[in-house]
Amino acid sequence: MKGNSPIMRSRVLPLFVWIFGLLVVWEAVSWMLLHVAKTPLAQSKLPYVHEVAATLWKYSGTLLKEGGATFGNAGIGFLIGAAAGVLLAVLMSLSRTIEQLAFPYAVASQMIPILGLAPIIYGIVRDEQVSRIIISGYITFFPVALNMLRGLRSVDLSAVELMHSYAAKPWAVYWKLRFPAALPGLFSGLKIAAPLAVTGAILVELMGAQHGIGVIMLRNLYYGPSHTYMFWSTVLVGALLGIASYWLMTLIERLVAPWQPEFRPKGGDR
Repeated sequence: MKGNSPIMRSRVLPLFVWIFGLLVVWEAVSWMLLHVAKTPLAQSKLPYVHEVAATLWKYSGTLLKEGGATFGNAGIGFLIGAAAGVLLAVLMSLSRTIEQLAFPYAVASQMIPILGLAPIIYGIVRDEQVSRIIISGYITFFPVALNMLRGLRSVDLSAVELMHSYAAKPWAVYWKLRFPAALPGLFSGLKIAAPLAVTGAILVELMGAQHGIGVIMLRNLYYGPSHTYMFWSTVLVGALLGIASYWLMTLIERLVAPWQPEFRPKGGDR
């Protein structure tokens, strides 16, 4: 634990410094737009940070409830998409034929703009919860499959040959060798996909859902300048949900694959 404290300080302190500096610059630019440049509707373009923070506090209950709805549906879709991506990666690693058949379609599926796909899915399903899950899973499966496949094939061939020389079963090779080697790649894909899954869920909510942070965002956007602070609050909550999903994946990665270089103590700390 003592060895981890310098590492935590070296990572957390610069983050807080950057956040504080960003907020100071934000407040200063907002003041200049309003009082120096006298920009029309200046607060709609860049509102005061303290006003947005006050709105976040005042409506924290509503924002927490709607954000939870978004995060929950995005999480379900994320898990389904991740499971599909892992399964596809394993199948492609087992057979070049399966890879040649499936991979082009997987790539082609990602060529469809999500902004156009979301209303199509919502129009077909007509269920906001199912639509959010489908879009979140759709966004998740490709980066997970790609990075998982790369990880499964990153194993040293000499190690595979050694296990074969001991008459190891194919499932044993995967369970004891390929899967552990693929974990860093898997979590790289998960950390990419997690914030995107949240974004996909919010995008579906903008299509006309009844619950979710995207619904509150859209309503306050329509109300115009009188609801600027609430609109910006929903934007920040959406961003925080994406950041939280990324940090959650990082935490799980630290617990599941702690042997990676970035998790080891540096400078001889114990």
